[in-house]
Amino acid sequence: MFSIARLPKKDRQSRLVQYLADNPFATDEDLAELFRVSIQTIRLDRLELGIPELRERIKTVAEKSLDPVKSLGIDEIIGEIIDLQLDSQAISVLEIKEEHVFSKTQIARGHYIFAQANSLAVAVINAEVALTATARIRFVRPVRAGEKLVAKALVRSRNGDECKVRVETKVQGELVFTATFRVVEMSSYHNSMDEE
Repeated sequence: MFSIARLPKKDRQSRLVQYLADNPFATDEDLAELFRVSIQTIRLDRLELGIPELRERIKTVAEKSLDPVKSLGIDEIIGEIIDLQLDSQAISVLEIKEEHVFSKTQIARGHYIFAQANSLAVAVINAEVALTATARIRFVRPVRAGEKLVAKALVRSRNGDECKVRVETKVQGELVFTATFRVVEMSSYHNSMDEE
């Protein structure tokens, strides 16, 4: 993550507002590192500017653009969905915690990264039941404890009951994982299984 040389308070607060407009999921820790100030200074700046804490910012983004999930129960989605436009796109956020990493290396277990992307790819489909038929995945770099995964799913094509969904997962704008899923509605899946 790049950092900004120490700025006078007024300039820092102005840049803070601009930065959070583009990066609403930045943590206070990220901002402190970026602006080369203490976490307490960032919290005071947010208070003075009326900028809510991260959880409230995520909730606000989610309330603005969230279709109801049809294909999964909301508790079956790995990560917190903050944008969902059925058959179009979706975004979820997952903070990697101690329970997500290998204790020896503090590197995230791959199945959590995959599960976030896979559940998002299924959730974006406008169907009562949808399943992943195939997945092409690529882990770009290891993810560590404390990092926040932002996964974005885009429906690339739809052919009847079958969709191709591309998911890119980033940490602070850096690509860490990609996947292309073929997702099918349940009725279509039964038919294709019968043909095999």
